[in-house]
Amino acid sequence: MAETVSAVDDYLTCTVCLDTFKEPVTLGCSHSFCRSCLEKQWDQAEAKTCPVCKRRSSKESVDVNFALKQLCVSVTEKQLLEKHSSDRKAGACGAHPEVPSLFCLDEARALCPVCEFSLHKKHTVVSLEQAATRLKQQLQTELQSLLKHRADAQSLQQLYTNLLLHSEKQAGVCETHIRAEFSRFRRFLQEEEELRLKAVREEQSRQAQTVSPELGRIRDTLASVERSIQELQTQLQRTQEDFISSYKPAQTPQPLPQPSPGLLLNQAELLGNLAFRVWRKMGKTVQFSPVILDPNTANPKLLLSEDLTSLGRADPPLDLPDNPERFSNCVRVLGSKGFRSGTHAWDVEVGDYPQWRIGMIKESVNRKGENLSSPENGFWYLAFFNNKYVTAHRRLTIRKRPQKVRVQLNCDKGTVSFYNLSDMSLIDFYKDSFTEKLFPYFYLGPSTSDSQTKVLQICPEPAESHV
Repeated sequence: MAETVSAVDDYLTCTVCLDTFKEPVTLGCSHSFCRSCLEKQWDQAEAKTCPVCKRRSSKESVDVNFALKQLCVSVTEKQLLEKHSSDRKAGACGAHPEVPSLFCLDEARALCPVCEFSLHKKHTVVSLEQAATRLKQQLQTELQSLLKHRADAQSLQQLYTNLLLHSEKQAGVCETHIRAEFSRFRRFLQEEEELRLKAVREEQSRQAQTVSPELGRIRDTLASVERSIQELQTQLQRTQEDFISSYKPAQTPQPLPQPSPGLLLNQAELLGNLAFRVWRKMGKTVQFSPVILDPNTANPKLLLSEDLTSLGRADPPLDLPDNPERFSNCVRVLGSKGFRSGTHAWDVEVGDYPQWRIGMIKESVNRKGENLSSPENGFWYLAFFNNKYVTAHRRLTIRKRPQKVRVQLNCDKGTVSFYNLSDMSLIDFYKDSFTEKLFPYFYLGPSTSDSQTKVLQICPEPAESHV
């Protein structure tokens, strides 16, 4: 039996590394090696030959012998199982089977109290019952830790699954919106093309109305001259007596009209800067928003418009993944672009919405918990609730209720200002030092039945001013 085991071990041993095969490959000469060992040998040799018989291999690369690999795995697993079984039996001492064994916690094994106890004086040695209790408690603790780890992994798996599903929805929304916008552009271009072609036809008609009458008069004149020529030729062919008796002087032809300017199409007007004029006209049909809301930051209780320029309350709340950027507890959303330098401004139509807050927020604000909205925590805002206007540091008295509010950020001077857009009167401002990127910030409370305004709208600007 031992000879059989030895033969199997020899069969499964690589002759290069003298260890059990790892990713075994077999050459045409039937000799087998670890794939890494063979490739290392071939890298060092001038020719790709078998390390045992030196036979040259015709293959540039060799494939793994999966049957031999599986055999190696099976034998290795069997050897480990036999070793484990042997170790378990070794807990009882053959020389003193009647003496109850002890357990060394430091080496995590059973030992004979007669033969081995003196060798473990500095170790923690307990009875088998105590060891079993302690080890079970340890395993129970490890089990609880693994159960928690599994639960966390399952939650994370569900989050990533939700992210994938939501990403598919986002892709569908983006595709629909993009197709609609480009369809609108195509309609505009088709209509513009028809207008330009119509202008060509109208110009051609104008040219024809100018040239055709002149051409008709020229043709009448030409016919008259032709008749006079024929009459003169007839007179010249008569005899002297007939000629004298029938002589008629030739009629003086009418003067020919001279071509005047403008008889051709105004091609320069029709084609000059055609693409530029169409582009400028298209620019008047689109609008530019200075702030685009980031749907990945929006609390599930917020509903953003398709073009991401307005926000209202969602009822019921949306089913959204709890990604790291999203505000989980506070009904907030951020602009998609942050600022570190320069001056930036945008207008927000608040109307008579009953509860809102607009301003700036620093990038590092905690988005998963509650935080006090103050400049110390990275909030600079103007708020309206309970028919009161407030900022982080004071309550405001405003005579004229603003329908639109301008938010202006000057990163270089460290100011955030709020203006009533109707008369550009200053509502309030902050003076601070900004140490990180700032984002436009919006909070929206519940709406009421008596309020006409249902959403906060970021006011668009003419696209031409941003070309």
